[in-house]
Amino acid sequence: MADLIVQSAVKEALDDHNVSSGFYETLDEEVEELLEDAAQRAEDNDRKTAQSRDL
Repeated sequence: MADLIVQSAVKEALDDHNVSSGFYETLDEEVEELLEDAAQRAEDNDRKTAQSRDL
């Protein structure tokens, strides 16, 4: 899957901290899993639209 996060936005959000290169990859994997779970919940509820409640 494509990169889901914007590294510059993450770095800006954590402006008081250093961010290791591995952090971005792990965060991207976490976001991908979160999206997959939300899509599955929507599908389980017979919807094609993922909604905030699916998170």
